[in-house]
Amino acid sequence: MSSPEPVYLKTAATGLLKQKTLKAREILSDCRLCPRKCHVNRLSGQLGICKTGERAWVSSYHPHFGEEEPLVGKNGSGTIFITHCNLLCNFCQNFDISHQGLGHEVSDAQLAHMMLSLQDSGCHNINFVTPSHVVPQILSATAIAVKQGLTVPLIYNTSGYDSVDTLKLLEDVIDIYMPDFKFWDPKVADMTCKAPDYPEMARSAILEMHRQVGDLIISESGIAMRGLLIRHLVLPEGLAGTAEIMAFIAKEISKNSYVNIMPQYRPLGNADNIKALSGYISPRVFQDALLIARREGITRLD
Repeated sequence: MSSPEPVYLKTAATGLLKQKTLKAREILSDCRLCPRKCHVNRLSGQLGICKTGERAWVSSYHPHFGEEEPLVGKNGSGTIFITHCNLLCNFCQNFDISHQGLGHEVSDAQLAHMMLSLQDSGCHNINFVTPSHVVPQILSATAIAVKQGLTVPLIYNTSGYDSVDTLKLLEDVIDIYMPDFKFWDPKVADMTCKAPDYPEMARSAILEMHRQVGDLIISESGIAMRGLLIRHLVLPEGLAGTAEIMAFIAKEISKNSYVNIMPQYRPLGNADNIKALSGYISPRVFQDALLIARREGITRLD
């Protein structure tokens, strides 16, 4: 299978990337980038849930070898860990970054430099981790980086708590969407993230992502080039709603979806505030989750 050219190259060449960047930046003056819809003026320094103003914050950037195999390849996935978050799960596995703000403010030009540096180191892609609140900055940095030779696929690595309107600004810019689908039950989402609308928003967002990029395309050399890759973290006591989520993916998205069902839950952050989240999952629970997916006809399991 031949490797398609990253979609943002044509979008930049036609001038559409510049238009998308300007439109996204306008939203920052009355921020409604994500479902939180804080309506703060981030351009004047006001901060909402994500604690991020006009500029993005970055915790770290480096080749990552712990991601899914089609993303890592031989040289790693070029991850840029964005500081802060719009969802703020109480058990976040990167609690110091999302909740405590580990990182520093960067300009769009600096963000572009990171992208190019990762490409120069041989990374197969640029992987924005927790990007939902910095879409304007990513669009701007991409426009800068394209002029300086960026040519690898872009990955939008998100919690799934995304606005469809914002995702439409990313159409023909993002090559690979990698959302989590965390919870099915609004009560669980409210208990863990104060976001009872998360299940509804995630369903709409993932449907939109799949509309844009389709099922995951992997090159002959085994590297992901374009498409949707869905993650699902198994939680203790069935809190994630694995059965319902796998049924939704199979029936409403595609049975050919590439899905990573993850067993690495640990009670980090403020997880101990919820008794059900204070423990770990057993190997049997994880194996049952895989079995549930296979019964729904999902076989592309990472």
